Amino acid sequence: MSLMPRKSVPALEVETLGGGRWKLFAQKPQNFSMIVFYRGLHCPVCRKYTSELNGLIGEFDKRGVSTLVTSTDVKERAEQAKTQWGLPNLTVGYGVSIESARQWGLYVSTGRGMTSAGIEEPPLFAEPGLFLVKPDATLYWASYSTMPFARPHFNEILSAIDFVVSKNYPARGEA
Repeated sequence: MSLMPRKSVPALEVETLGGGRWKLFAQKPQNFSMIVFYRGLHCPVCRKYTSELNGLIGEFDKRGVSTLVTSTDVKERAEQAKTQWGLPNLTVGYGVSIESARQWGLYVSTGRGMTSAGIEEPPLFAEPGLFLVKPDATLYWASYSTMPFARPHFNEILSAIDFVVSKNYPARGEA
C-alpha cells in the first residue's frame, strides 16, 4: 500500500514503554505528529539514529511536533533498546504488527541471524520509515528505506518544519 500526501493515513495504535497506548488519531499536535519506525534492537544504525533524536526532542516539542519512535520489536527488546541506547526523552512504542507496517508502506525483511551488534534479528521486521502527519491525520511527508542506511537527518527535518510552517507550504507528491 502506498500512502498519498494530503490523504488520511492508516490508524496506528501501539503500546508504549512506561505504560499507556499511543494512538495517532488521538494526537493533537500544533503542527505534526512525527512517527519514526526503526528496525529494532538488532540495528546499530537505529541506535545512533534514535539517540540523535533523543538529544533533539526538545526542539521538536518547541515546534509543536508530537513524536513516537516504534518498531515491530516485542516489549522486552524495546525496553533493552530504550535502556541500552539511552533514550529517556523519547516515547518508545513496540509491537507494531507486520500487517500494520505494510499498511504504512514499510518494507519488511526476513531475519538473517546475528547482526554486527551481536543481536539476533527477528524472523520478520519492518525496515525504517519516517512520517510527518498533520493534526487532521493526513500525510504531510514520508520517507521509506529498504536498508538501515541514509536516513533523513533530524536537524534538516527541524529546518524543514520551520520553513513549511512559516510559509504554510503544502504537502507535495499528491498528483
